[in-house]
Amino acid sequence: MRYFRLLLWPLSLLYGGVMQLRNMLYDRGVLDSKRYAIPVIAVGNLTVGGTGKTPHVEYLLRLLQTRQVAVLSRGYKRKSKGFVLADHKASAASLGDEPFQYHRDFPGVTVAVSESRVEGIDKLQRLRPDLDAVVLDDAMQHRPVQPSLMIMLTDFNRPFYKDHVLPAGLLREPRSGAKRADIIMVSKCPSNLSAKNRSDIEGRIRRYSQPGIPVFFTGFRYGRPVAIGNAGQISNKIILLTGIANDRPLVNYLEEQRYTIVKHLSFADHYAYTSEDLNRIQQLLQAEQKGNVSIVTTRKDAVKLTDSSLREIALRLPLFYIPIEVEFMDGEADFKSLIEQHLASFDSNNTADH
Repeated sequence: MRYFRLLLWPLSLLYGGVMQLRNMLYDRGVLDSKRYAIPVIAVGNLTVGGTGKTPHVEYLLRLLQTRQVAVLSRGYKRKSKGFVLADHKASAASLGDEPFQYHRDFPGVTVAVSESRVEGIDKLQRLRPDLDAVVLDDAMQHRPVQPSLMIMLTDFNRPFYKDHVLPAGLLREPRSGAKRADIIMVSKCPSNLSAKNRSDIEGRIRRYSQPGIPVFFTGFRYGRPVAIGNAGQISNKIILLTGIANDRPLVNYLEEQRYTIVKHLSFADHYAYTSEDLNRIQQLLQAEQKGNVSIVTTRKDAVKLTDSSLREIALRLPLFYIPIEVEFMDGEADFKSLIEQHLASFDSNNTADH
């Protein structure tokens, strides 16, 4: 593997150089980057896939639930094009799986997708003139918009400062991109992470970030299994069904909870399930003759499995999903205060303008 990376290194240098040039042109104002009169909070990372953006975006949406908020995403792997505003006809196919999840779980939040975030925010402001804030999902490399607050995530298991630019590594841009972050969050931390380890990690992050920016450490808190349809009582024998970038933390959690995973069907991130997949699962259930078996999946997968044409089959299965929420190791009150202060700075500016 090491030698293979060495072969890819020239391509990484070329790609990294292109990204550095692009960032320099935006930083110096040669390329336009639009700023807005309302708070635009971006959540992103330097790495391809799997840093836990969705739970962190959901955390923000819960934090901002007393305000008029919109969340805007590119809508990765959706089948639609252009700007799409979520409504009662929305689906994972029209929005993409994460935006559809936001739409399902946060009915008070306006959800939209657009390849162009500038077009997306402009249209949202026309359609929802009372908006207090926009949350941009996965937008760190989308430089045409200049967010008022950039929250950068990095996975504890693969921190950006140990990684390399594509294709030799998984970084979308060089590590120096961390200088654009206003807040850095180390996600997926183990619960027993010591204060010394946190200090060491923070020191390595600060080699690339702006001086003095806050660094937080978060993990995931899993909830009790939620039945979908008439699933009844969950069995301790399960078939695990996942279509996410990194399912290892969930596997570890289920094993710690003494579930027996008789089969793990692991699909690629953003996988679009088919009726054939569900028929295969039904066959697996029938093949397990030694006792009851339940199907366990993620919330992200559950919203796709209960959408449109798959819903009728899915509701007949003993199907459960595991809720997941962000849990701060410490400093949660400080993080909330930073967000509130940021929003308040726009409130005071708008008051002064009037």
